Amino acid sequence: MVRKNRDVVVDRRELAGAVADVGVLVPIATVLIVANGLTATAVLLPAGLLYLAAAAVYRLPDPVQPLKAFGAIAIAKGLGSDAIAAGALLMGVIFLVLGRAGLIDLAAKAFPRPLIRGVQLTVGLLLLKIAWGLVHAPPNSFDDHVADPWLLGGLAGLALVGALALRDRPVSLVLVVGALILAAWRAGGELALGPSSLSLPHLDADTFWTAFTVLVLPQLPLTFANSCVATSDAARTYFGERASRVAPGRLATTLGLANVLSGAISGMPVCHGAGGMTAHRAFGARTAGAPLVMGGALTVLAVGFGAGVASLLAAFPLPVLAALLAAAGILHIGLLRDLAGARAWTLALIVGFVGFAVNLAPALALGLVLWWIPAAIIRLRSGGSPRPAGAR
Repeated sequence: MVRKNRDVVVDRRELAGAVADVGVLVPIATVLIVANGLTATAVLLPAGLLYLAAAAVYRLPDPVQPLKAFGAIAIAKGLGSDAIAAGALLMGVIFLVLGRAGLIDLAAKAFPRPLIRGVQLTVGLLLLKIAWGLVHAPPNSFDDHVADPWLLGGLAGLALVGALALRDRPVSLVLVVGALILAAWRAGGELALGPSSLSLPHLDADTFWTAFTVLVLPQLPLTFANSCVATSDAARTYFGERASRVAPGRLATTLGLANVLSGAISGMPVCHGAGGMTAHRAFGARTAGAPLVMGGALTVLAVGFGAGVASLLAAFPLPVLAALLAAAGILHIGLLRDLAGARAWTLALIVGFVGFAVNLAPALALGLVLWWIPAAIIRLRSGGSPRPAGAR
């Protein structure tokens, strides 16, 4: 084991935790490269640099993920790199301004813990849905799309059971390293050296308007609730006082800066994520060593092998991605176990299922109404009593 200081440890557990969240990163990154025309270097470099920044700023296994709703819509609508870049720039500026102005931290104070747990339930269910989709309807961008879904599902199930049963051991590292070896063999065993091309986007008012209405508006509530508020809460739940740096406004600032860079080079929009925090920690990560390793690996891939990494990503075995995604989803839902009382559980379940079935924006609005209107009535009746139990 290599130990630099108490905030940065690099050992087998940190390495296992570092790769535990690739189930979110690899599918979206691959489809954006293959189907939407982004280059591999532009996709991986912002993620790698944000991981390195997270290691330096937060000194904990803070996750980096693609913007999920943003990416899914861009993929479904076949949007090109210019619209994606415009959306990344808008997301970056919005969260950078809100984070630096203190408005994210101010808004976060209105979110009681049961509502945050509802957001985390939504995210856990979405991770399980994505995992199911990878094996039930494999994306055409992956080599495994021609395989029998039942075979993929069976292999993913075996990997999931192993990952959950042995998560106190470096099982995720074994799965990912084995998957990379298989992917390299599938891709022909050779990777072209050097970065892929980078280019400035071509932007105009129509492109920004399309990006704002189609990509940014659906993503805003998810990024605020999950990347800022829920990630900060998960960090405090897992790491206590060590997570004091992981404040919602600071998370907004770092992801905002990363998206300004991503938009400038026509890259993949990125964020933090509470589900990724759960994945990193559940499989062994406890320090900045995990994001340092992951950020370094992604940066090296982007700069050193970007010209040929697309074929490697497309050959990555889907059962491994699905298993890691499902494990993260199940473990993330486990955050609800600290709720106490029927009111807290009811609110969390309502927010979670409405967020999953409809959208997180109405789920958040409904949750705030259901929590704060009864609280206000109680205060008025009691002449200004303290905040209700469960509020942060």
